[in-house]
Order: sequence, then structure tokens, then C-alpha cells
Amino acid sequence: MDHLDTPRGRRLAYHLTPGDSSLDAPAIVFLGGFRSDMEGTKALFLEDWAREQGRAFLRFDYSGHGSSSGTFEEGAIGDWAEDAAAAIALLDGPLVLVGSSMGGWISLLLSRSQPERVAGLVTIAAAPDFTEEMWESFTEAQRTELTEAGLTHRPSDYGDPYPISRRLIEEGRQHLVMTDPLTLTMPVRMLQGTADADVPQARALQLLAHAEGPDIRLTLVKGADHRFSTPECLRLIVRAVAEAS
Repeated sequence: MDHLDTPRGRRLAYHLTPGDSSLDAPAIVFLGGFRSDMEGTKALFLEDWAREQGRAFLRFDYSGHGSSSGTFEEGAIGDWAEDAAAAIALLDGPLVLVGSSMGGWISLLLSRSQPERVAGLVTIAAAPDFTEEMWESFTEAQRTELTEAGLTHRPSDYGDPYPISRRLIEEGRQHLVMTDPLTLTMPVRMLQGTADADVPQARALQLLAHAEGPDIRLTLVKGADHRFSTPECLRLIVRAVAEAS
């Protein structure tokens, strides 16, 4: 594991697998989800596959996540998008971004801000603008707690409740991608499970309808959940990366 210091002074943990320089193939970057880290099943599986293919591969932890510096509660979408921009600066040339859940939102932000760098985009249960959906789902008591105390908690199927800050909600509104035109000029492969309890398939269909581009495809996998980590799902991710490359 290595570390980089971002222009904002955050220290990010990352792991970079060099590729075969003789291959004319974009490097692959995995962008993880909300409160996840770079040691997940999908990231490690993709890393092994990339190594077998001779492809450069980068995985990293956003600030406040995993082994990176910072406190999760103090972070927001803009911070994590800046972290991702600092991480991809480690690589030269074109990239294929693989964004899981929140990482799908951040990969869309990078594709919009740096289209010249993004040669392909793969999203897995992408959760663009999820902070707005959180706000809409909160009870009046949660909204009051968030407004007055600056923090509330949201139940999670993956462990302790998620701490949700007022800054996360308010700052997220500066980075929405579903409210303005979204043009994606690169090949895009979106993957979504029909049994996803965190990001419903309707959200994937909305993103498909909203995004404009010459080569955008959505694959729905019946019965797959938000983790999207079964052997078949992992094979689909690899296939999508190959297509987007």
C-alpha cells in the first residue's frame, strides 16, 4: 500500500498495479462506494484480472474511508470527487473508470469534468444524487436532528448505522448529475441487480434515460443485490470493462 497527499492536504491510501507498457489498453480505476474501502471483493477481483491481462489497475480509499486520513462524518461528495481526481492523476493516458454505488456518481462527475481522460465507464449499482434521495426519505425528526445537531444516523444492512451530516446533504447539491444534461461520449456499461435494496432498478433506468451518448448500455441482472459480487456478477463486471475498453 502506498499513500499520496492531495492538493487539499488529505492523505490517501492506494494500491497501483503497473501495466505492460507495450499494451495499448487504458488503465483501470476502481471507485468504491459510500463508507466502503479498496479491499472489497469487486476491487480485488478486478485487480487480479487486470494483472492477468497486463493492464494497469488503481484502487484507493477516499478520505475518511479505509486506510486514508480524515473522519468519515466530515466528508462530502465534493471532497471525495477531489480525492478521486487526485488519485487518477497518478496515471498517464486514458482510463476506464469502474464506479460502484457512490463511486458510480463520482465516476460520472469525473467523466463530465475530464472526458478527454475517460476512455470507458462502467457503473455498478450507480447511485447518482443519492444525498437528495436520503433527504427525501428522512422523517421530520431526522430532518430536525440534521438541521439542529448537524448529524443524524441512517440504518445500514452492512453494520452500524451510517452517520449522515448536514454538510453531506447540502454540499451534495453542488454536484448533482441528474438535474442537468449529462453527455457521456465514451462507451458506458451500466450494471444493476433487480434485487438491490439500496439502489432500485428504477434508478438505473432513470440514469439510462437521462444520459446522452453514442454507446450506453444497461444490463439488469435478475436477483442480484447491491453487493453485485457473486461469481456471475464478477464475470459480468470483467466483461463490461473489456467492452468499455
